Amino acid sequence: MKLEIYADVLCPWCYIGKRRLAAAVARAAGHTSMEIIWRAYELAPGEGRTPGQTAAEALAGWWGERTPARVALIRSLGAAEGLELNLHLARPVNTFDAHRLVKLAAEHGRADEMMELLLHAYHTEGQNVADPQVLQRLGGEAGLDAGRVRSVLDGDDYVGEVRDDRRRAAEHGVTGVPSLVLDDRPPVSGVQPVADLLALLADDPAAHPVPGS
Repeated sequence: MKLEIYADVLCPWCYIGKRRLAAAVARAAGHTSMEIIWRAYELAPGEGRTPGQTAAEALAGWWGERTPARVALIRSLGAAEGLELNLHLARPVNTFDAHRLVKLAAEHGRADEMMELLLHAYHTEGQNVADPQVLQRLGGEAGLDAGRVRSVLDGDDYVGEVRDDRRRAAEHGVTGVPSLVLDDRPPVSGVQPVADLLALLADDPAAHPVPGS
């Protein structure tokens, strides 16, 4: 079974979904053999490397007066999964290099660890995940060779792979994150309850399609 996870570091729902999926995968262990692949899906490819307004401030442009309630909901759902989601600290930046780092980590079987570190750094600590120094440190924490991380960040390794993921997302009909593609089937939401994700991993055809957004 091949499970592709389309996600972006900037998305708090991706962090929540990652926790729920991990719980489902743990419960499915021994029953299903899975190849898990993290796919890049940039939510804000036009963002720069210098942090600006906070995520909460950016969301206010979409939600207006509903923003405090929406932020509280995200924080509450995150807390239920053991996560501290600080939208008042997180500041959206370009995530292209972060995705390239995940590609490097995947070659060493550490993509999941790399995503975890990136998500925590951004959503909990409010770090700039476009800063090469931050990425260098996080790569080291993921167990990657420091020289290789530096080489990737200074060059153009994995540029094609990240761009290919976006084309692949379009081919699969992925329009939002987190989205899961199981064995090349239509995408489904990656932020479903654990029981629903477990049913999906058990090849339950009743899994719900991801809403277009």
